[in-house]
Amino acid sequence: MSKEPQFRVLAHEECEALLQRGSVGRLAFTHQHRVDIEPVHYVYRDGWIYGRTQRGTKVTQLVHRPWVAFEVDAVRGPFSWESVVAHGRVEFPDPGDGPRERDLHARAVAAFRTLIPAAFTEADPTPGRTIVFAISALELAGRAATPSPPAP
Repeated sequence: MSKEPQFRVLAHEECEALLQRGSVGRLAFTHQHRVDIEPVHYVYRDGWIYGRTQRGTKVTQLVHRPWVAFEVDAVRGPFSWESVVAHGRVEFPDPGDGPRERDLHARAVAAFRTLIPAAFTEADPTPGRTIVFAISALELAGRAATPSPPAP
């Protein structure tokens, strides 16, 4: 029997399960001829990653270059982990821009409030984060590592 750790590809359902369990992920995007990455709170529901942010460089860049990668990990040790990367297009739905935008914004706010119930209220712990984002997770890819079994 091999004493090496085992690596495997996660099934689509396993990728979705990891996304659903998480609440902090990393959003990767291009910025001035380089790739940047930022941690963000999120909620995953029905193929969409919902979150919020504040105005700044990230939003400015993403409006013009909306293709992103989003990563979530569950790490228990050097050879005991799962990782998922979602690729998709980020949107910043404005509830004043029509029915589709209004619906997407409402779904994002409702989903995010399952993580932080006071979000977007007077009791919001981070009131400056007023911009909603939604990423349609078009592609999911995941990998996992498990440690080698103990020697008999």
